[in-house]
Amino acid sequence: MDLESRGIPGGYVLSEQFREADLAQAKALGFAAMKVFVEHPIQDRTDGEMAVIAEGVFEEIMGMVVE
Repeated sequence: MDLESRGIPGGYVLSEQFREADLAQAKALGFAAMKVFVEHPIQDRTDGEMAVIAEGVFEEIMGMVVE
């Protein structure tokens, strides 16, 4: 919210497991940031697996910050 309030495009990446929590937080704060959801879990992924996940959402992530 801070970045957006200063005119800096932003967003965040989170795993599908947190979709409902994200919706509740956005509603509570009155803020609908751009976001990208990835498959869950991610904490035990290898670097190679994370690279594949990141490559799969790269365009979406760039869309959050490039106007």
